[in-house]
Amino acid sequence: MNQDARHSELPAWAALRRHREQWDGAGLSELFAAEPRRGTTFAVRAGDLHIDYSKHLCTRETLGLLLDLATATGVAPLRDAMFRGEKVNVTEGRAVLHTALRAPRDAVVESGGVNVVPSVHAVLDHMAAFAGEVRAGRLTGHTGERIRNVVNIGIGGSDLGPAMAYEALRPYTARHLTFRFVSNIDGSDLYDALRDLRPAETLFLVASKSFATLETMSNAVAARDWLLSGLGAGREAVARHFAALTTSARNAADFGVSKDQVFEFWDWVGGRYSFDSAIGLSLMIAIGPERFTELLAGLRTMDEHFLTAPAEANAPFLLGLLCIWYGEFFDAHSHAVLPYSSHLAKFPEYLQQLDMESNGKSIDRQGRPVVCQTGPVVWGTRGINGQHAYFQLLHQGTRLVPADFIGFARPAADLPPAMAAQHDVLMANFFAQTQALAFGKSGSEPGSEGESEALLPHRTFRGDRPTTTVLAPQLTPSVLGQLIALYEHKVFVQGAVWNINSFDQWGVELGKELAKNLEPALTRGTPGRPVDGSTAALIARYRAWASAEAER
Repeated sequence: MNQDARHSELPAWAALRRHREQWDGAGLSELFAAEPRRGTTFAVRAGDLHIDYSKHLCTRETLGLLLDLATATGVAPLRDAMFRGEKVNVTEGRAVLHTALRAPRDAVVESGGVNVVPSVHAVLDHMAAFAGEVRAGRLTGHTGERIRNVVNIGIGGSDLGPAMAYEALRPYTARHLTFRFVSNIDGSDLYDALRDLRPAETLFLVASKSFATLETMSNAVAARDWLLSGLGAGREAVARHFAALTTSARNAADFGVSKDQVFEFWDWVGGRYSFDSAIGLSLMIAIGPERFTELLAGLRTMDEHFLTAPAEANAPFLLGLLCIWYGEFFDAHSHAVLPYSSHLAKFPEYLQQLDMESNGKSIDRQGRPVVCQTGPVVWGTRGINGQHAYFQLLHQGTRLVPADFIGFARPAADLPPAMAAQHDVLMANFFAQTQALAFGKSGSEPGSEGESEALLPHRTFRGDRPTTTVLAPQLTPSVLGQLIALYEHKVFVQGAVWNINSFDQWGVELGKELAKNLEPALTRGTPGRPVDGSTAALIARYRAWASAEAER
């Protein structure tokens, strides 16, 4: 793509606009009638994932035009540049090499002329040795008691990734160990995580690239105070109960962490892409090094698919382009992700950061305002629960909400037979919902179902609500890796088409800067710099109530 061109000037973009204007209104029933094998021809296999996109408001012509747009905007060349280690994060001047975190030992992935793969595997080996010590009970604390509790302290990607993956892979975890994840600077988060733990048996993993992140280090200092108070020990006890996941060994050492318990990662790993680096140490301890290796292999499977599959059969290409189709040409503002697995309860939350922090941008790679709709609002919860909450809006609301349904042919690996038998009921709902959203239900004749003519409009479902179905054999470490990488690369495709930098997050920093200015106002009544009238009034009310409580 000529990067001086704007999207509105691209022939491929204009062709899509004309196609949408000329859309004859054919719904999904008509599309399936015209192509009876659509359910198999509009599907792709990527690793262990069967991805059915047949229930989308698109034709072969639509897909062809979307693929033309991907070509015109240079998605494939930018993808290749990312995998080669070029500095595609243009605003921070960094390579984007989360794919190197799962590269095999003999791979060569260069950043700044240096092959990063040996250092990646050195850290993985260090993690595996440490995880093995914890799991076997050989790692002991200051008093000589074995470690039984692992508390991960992070924020953003340093929390969302490991916490999500731990819940997803709970059937594979070491059940004799307790795992907790703390991220919120609200003291209640840390208190609730620690209130029933013994300091002598507790290990803290502090995940912070700089080892200076305000939220993370506030919790880490409080955890250190809790530990030393509970043990009645001095700072020398910190080395037996804390590990650091960081790029700053010096700051970790100043905190009291032993150099043997510092696990490195690199500035070419973005936080929301980092859980398969040292940030995933809590997960490796939970599921063991062998299962963690399976997870990495699953991520690599999808990387290879994204890198080598032709665009018309490339799952991240197709899903990313369909998202653009609805956002720009159907005015769809949100996207639902609905996993039919209790273990994937945190997956939509994880994807919120991955998608919305990456593509919530209004400036293109050249620093100009974008001229199209960018990232959608991503949301969702576990299936069947959602059916009794917000599915009414999906079926009969006025807003078009494309949705991804994620399900598995076999139940969780650790379920006893009596509980596993419920899986068919779960999956019957899974398939029924996409069928109902796609094809709806016409109003019945009065009296046919006992209702009056006046109720017919209320019992009519228009259908034509687009969904993607992602089906896999079972939720295993490998399959989880494939799912995560599928969405990582889908987000990349969207950002490349929109010509935005998906790998910075300057919008996150402004709030942090303002918080530093306001903190003195909460404690002393005077901010570092003047604030607006609304904020000043709110702070005054806060201080009045806080001081009244303190005086009781």
